[in-house]
Amino acid sequence: MTAIQLSHFTAVSALGYGIQSHVEALLAEKNALRQCDYSTAQLNTWIGRVPLLENHQMPHGFSDWYSRNNVLAYAALQQDNMQEKILASKQKYGEKRIGLLLGTTTSGFAEAERAYQACDTQGKLPDAYQHNKTANPFATVAFLREYLGLAGPAMTIATACSSSAKAFIMAHHWLALDLCDAVLIAGIDSLCLNILYGFNSLGILSSDICRPFDAQRAGLSLGEAAALLLVERPQSDKENRIGMLGYGESSDGYHLSAPHPEGKGAILAMRQALTMAQLLPQQIDYINFHGTASQQNDRVEDHAVYALFSDQVPASSSKGWMGHTLGAAGALEVIITVLAIQQNILLGTLNTTAVDPQFKSKILLRNQPGAIQRALVNSFGFGGNNCSLIIGELGHD
Repeated sequence: MTAIQLSHFTAVSALGYGIQSHVEALLAEKNALRQCDYSTAQLNTWIGRVPLLENHQMPHGFSDWYSRNNVLAYAALQQDNMQEKILASKQKYGEKRIGLLLGTTTSGFAEAERAYQACDTQGKLPDAYQHNKTANPFATVAFLREYLGLAGPAMTIATACSSSAKAFIMAHHWLALDLCDAVLIAGIDSLCLNILYGFNSLGILSSDICRPFDAQRAGLSLGEAAALLLVERPQSDKENRIGMLGYGESSDGYHLSAPHPEGKGAILAMRQALTMAQLLPQQIDYINFHGTASQQNDRVEDHAVYALFSDQVPASSSKGWMGHTLGAAGALEVIITVLAIQQNILLGTLNTTAVDPQFKSKILLRNQPGAIQRALVNSFGFGGNNCSLIIGELGHD
């Protein structure tokens, strides 16, 4: 396939605002998880809440678009000259040639929660509640298009936890079909009561801090984030020469919320990504696991990775840093992987002290120096929505 270039990117998560905050946290092996203090949630769990997000407002003229998701999107635009880079791209290509893809699961559902809590005795929602601008799955796409003045193709992808990873695949399609010249990929998901209590009802929300692969792992720590990436066809004049080299996706459909016990869908996605990138397993230098710290998902992913890569490729999960950011996880972990490439570091797995003795993959517990030319990023969602992306240096033979 023809690679796509990750021309510019930024992130906001529990680790902080902008790339520098994320680099510092990664290098210091500093996690940002905290005991749950979101809204009125009465749950004994840990979360990766973006600090001081409640203090942020929407830009002038957009107050009726207020939602936690839209505030995250706007906050991310203000980091690392992201808004300026997007507007420069619009100036270069034209407003109709910039695509927009959002990966999310809950969108701004916290606003719907507040609206339903404020219903009158007849069940009527408050007049001020604007579903299409706040809680609708397309709401953040609509806000970004309106605020940035974009008029190209736009779409929300909601395939659970693989949502924003799949956005990279759609971006590749759009560029290959010449529907646009650049695509803004946004992985944005925000905490809400529905998602916290929903995962708790599934029995996979841990009362302990997130410990991927640990023998004593007990489940997820949920987080929130906004990851923005501007992607284009490869251009030699760009400072960042890292891109997506291949991808694979599958839908094994084994169970509504559980992966196939033998990891068939995960294996298919990873093998397809290798084939598309024309790479052998031994040519991958690092694997960023989906690694949620749930009992079954970690076991299945380890089985699938070992089936293709044996124990030869260093691997870890980054969710111990900021929790599982759901639909934002794919895009955020692509950025984290790019930072690992740029910093020449093989990331460890935070909070994990003893890897499950049944696991066979080469799982790292601490950061190690190491050059990465090509990395595999896994994102697996409910219903068997599997996605694997290969990220690496462009033009490397």
